Amino acid sequence: MKSKFIKINTADNVAVAIENLKAGDELSIDGTAITLNEDIPAGHKFALKNLAEGENITKYGYPIGHARNAQKKGDWMNEHNIKTNLAGLLDYTYNPVKVSIDIPDRHLTFKGFRRSNGKVGVRNEVWIVPTVGCVNGIIGKLAEELRAETECKGVDAIVAFPHNYGCSQLGDDHENTKKILRDIVLHPNAGAVLVVGLGCENNQPDVFREFLGDYDHDRIKFMVTQKVDDEYEEGMNILRKLYAKATTDQRTDIPLSELRVGLKCGGSDGFSGITANPLLGMFSDFLIAQGGTTVLTEVPEMFGAETILMNRCKDRVLFDKTVSMINNFKEYFLSHGEPVGENPSPGNKAGGISTLEDKALGCTQKCGKSYVSGVLPYGERLDHNGLNLLSAPGNDLVASTALASCGCHLVLFTTGRGTPFGTFVPTMKISTNSNLAVHKPKWIDFNAGVILENEPMDKTCERFIDYVIRVANGEPVNNEKNGYHEIAIFKNGVTL
Repeated sequence: MKSKFIKINTADNVAVAIENLKAGDELSIDGTAITLNEDIPAGHKFALKNLAEGENITKYGYPIGHARNAQKKGDWMNEHNIKTNLAGLLDYTYNPVKVSIDIPDRHLTFKGFRRSNGKVGVRNEVWIVPTVGCVNGIIGKLAEELRAETECKGVDAIVAFPHNYGCSQLGDDHENTKKILRDIVLHPNAGAVLVVGLGCENNQPDVFREFLGDYDHDRIKFMVTQKVDDEYEEGMNILRKLYAKATTDQRTDIPLSELRVGLKCGGSDGFSGITANPLLGMFSDFLIAQGGTTVLTEVPEMFGAETILMNRCKDRVLFDKTVSMINNFKEYFLSHGEPVGENPSPGNKAGGISTLEDKALGCTQKCGKSYVSGVLPYGERLDHNGLNLLSAPGNDLVASTALASCGCHLVLFTTGRGTPFGTFVPTMKISTNSNLAVHKPKWIDFNAGVILENEPMDKTCERFIDYVIRVANGEPVNNEKNGYHEIAIFKNGVTL
């Protein structure tokens, strides 16, 4: 029989409603009778005991804030009566924990594309990437014409990736733009890439070409529109040749140890930390046990749960890098006069998330229980297998672009509210509740809400592993079916 509520951890002093509960409902929790004092929406919390003003509210076994005022057993606990405990910068102490995960290597494979440099892609697409936003119209028209001419036969997609940057930027913003565009151009999910420049931009095409480093000159070509008479005729001539090369690529068996997956959540609700995020955590531990790689980002959504990650760092060097990553983002907030703890969006709050700690403790479950083996600055690429932490903001498209840019083949995106977008790699949407999956079948790819309906987590995870492998083999997810492919680059400084 489906339960009406869940107490996540034995130490918790709140429980979460699995369905809408009514004032006056009588519940029995741990042998204690509780009468609800008000209606409790699904995904929201209610008090299991009388709470004093200032007393910590505990969920997932950790404080998620404190009571603004005294509350009674059975009260609805939400953002109006819970206040974050977060403040400014903190000093952290390394208290390493021993991680023991007993998952056998099943020697699984997927069908991927082995590139000339040894890297592996899970898609074989033709991409058009601008060095500067001034040529966005041109690249869109080129992609449209090539799709019409070829019907994409022999490749998975033909996509242009417009963005707003590449000129009038200084310092870190300019470097970030160059790094993300470099990472896109070199990504192994592309079988061929045309880089289109204007000619007078800050991100000079010749300089950017050198910035790429070693690359496949047969599969990556450049066109500077100010230097050709007809950019459409020239562009199409180049693209036809690139397209012909890409159509010769074939999938081959690749060990699952070479799969790289990004972990992201957005439009989270009160079920995110109960269903979809723990499911991704179980999958992450499984993939890492096979020798593979997962990447967690959204640094501002680690605030309040960061010590859990810090203490799982394999060594002090990684711990120090994680501390810097966290405090650098806090300084970024504070330098703009913004508090570090006021993160939950209106949608998060409506779904049952009351504080940033509440959100963070659910968010970080996506990375399971494995050791942290790498910490990456924004725009840098993976060089360690296992669990990696990546510096990027929580914004869905910026963070997903960053995950793809660091080398992830696909992004696993959990959501309780739903979202249609996709970045430049397959962006799989995993719903936290079945209602969302039913009402948005063209957005949601996999429903983790069945966990609330008593499907065992390990059974759900087995189905999920099979589905992820099918996607790596080429089965399209909804953002690909819908043609939703976008990128967004992190910006912090001045625009000239």
